[in-house]
Order: sequence, then structure tokens, then C-alpha cells
Amino acid sequence: MTGHADDRFTGRVVVVTGAGSGIGRAAALAFARAGARVLGVGRRAHALEETARQHPDIAVLVADLRAADSPETVVRTAVDRWGRLDVLVNNAGATMIMPLAETTAERVTDLFALNVTAPSLLAREVLPHLRQAHGSIVNVSSTYGHRPLPGAAHYAASKAAIEQLTRSWALELAGDGVRVNALAPGPTESEALASAGLSDAAVEQVKQDEARSIPLGRRGAPGEVAEWILRLADPGATWLTGQVLTLDGGLELT
Repeated sequence: MTGHADDRFTGRVVVVTGAGSGIGRAAALAFARAGARVLGVGRRAHALEETARQHPDIAVLVADLRAADSPETVVRTAVDRWGRLDVLVNNAGATMIMPLAETTAERVTDLFALNVTAPSLLAREVLPHLRQAHGSIVNVSSTYGHRPLPGAAHYAASKAAIEQLTRSWALELAGDGVRVNALAPGPTESEALASAGLSDAAVEQVKQDEARSIPLGRRGAPGEVAEWILRLADPGATWLTGQVLTLDGGLELT
């Protein structure tokens, strides 16, 4: 735990997307433990309910963020319930293995719809409330947002887009007192590999290969990643904006 008292988000309202597993679930829980009211958004009801069961201050909403009415529904749900919105964590996203030889228009479009367009439209919808609260956006990128990932170039490119959105929005919104930062985790224990369509054996192999390539010798844990999402969103971090913090056990140095 950090040196903060665990009340740094008391009275604040936080939306976390992709809250049904991994980093999103850990972040929802960490915000709630730090005093926030949290709306966890995701596509899978049972997974979200499991997240909500872990803390009474987590409410959940089943939504596909690519649907046209989702941004409005997410924001209205949070504001109707708690009267304000202070932090947006754009964590939902997909990993996609897609070598150039297998690249199709449809797969590129689908990937960018979820990883780039959806967080953009949600941020637009949240913006009036963030201006009012002098709140912040935390975008979740990846260490591969700024290092190459052969065989998954479009995934890496979608995260590079998130990092450039972060910097550009930070400048655009600074005059409104809204801070925008991104966290770029390295390989983290989550369901992303399995949902990318890899077999159990392939997932295990990738995990072992990743752990070997990371200077600190292991993959990240969702809880330790979530803690840095809280730090970037912390109302006390009043002068921090436009930054992409890589949290990857030293992988980007190799």
C-alpha cells in the first residue's frame, strides 16, 4: 500500500471500463477501497457481478462500449446514481494476434473500434462532468504502445494511438483543469491471452517467454498495476498531465 491515507478518493465517482477481470477488476476494487464510488463497466454480467461482490461501493453496468448509445448510458448511470463524475479509467480493450499476412479490413476496424474509438467517445461524453469536477482521465496503454510487437502490429498501433490521444487531450483540456495520463503496463496476469484465441498450452508458453524476457523476472499482478492507475488519478497529483508511465518490470529497457 502507498503512504496515502486510504481515503484519497472519498466523495469521488470513478468509471472503470473492462471491470470484469484483470487490471479493470483490480482498479475498481482499489478505487472503492480508497473511498470512491465506482461504476464498473463491461460486457460480461457474471464477471462484473463477481467484481461487485468484492466491495459494496462498486456498482456495475453491462454494456458493449462499441454500441452507439453506450457512452451516454455509462455517464447517465453514474451521474444519476451519485450526482457527479470525477475519473474515467479507459481500461477496456482487446489484444489481437494478427500477422500482416492475415490482416483484414474487418479485423483492423473491430480492433480500433474497441481500443481507440470507444474510449474516445466515452471520454467525450464524460468531459462536461470532468470539467466541473476538475477530474482526470487515465487511459490504459501497454508497453507495446511504444515498442514493436511482431505478429500483433495493429494491437501495438492501437495502443500507440491511445498514448498520442493522452498527450493531445492533456494539452487540449489543461485549460479546463482536467488532467489526462496513461499507464502502460507490461505483460500482466489477466485473461487477455486466452481471449486472444490462444490455446492453454500456447498461453502458458507465452507467459514463460514473457517472464524470462522481463528484467525483474516475472509478469505483473493486476493489483500492482491498479495502484498506479490510482496514483495517476489521485486528486493530489495536481501537476501531472500528459504522461505515459510504463510499468513493466524493466522490459522497455531491454
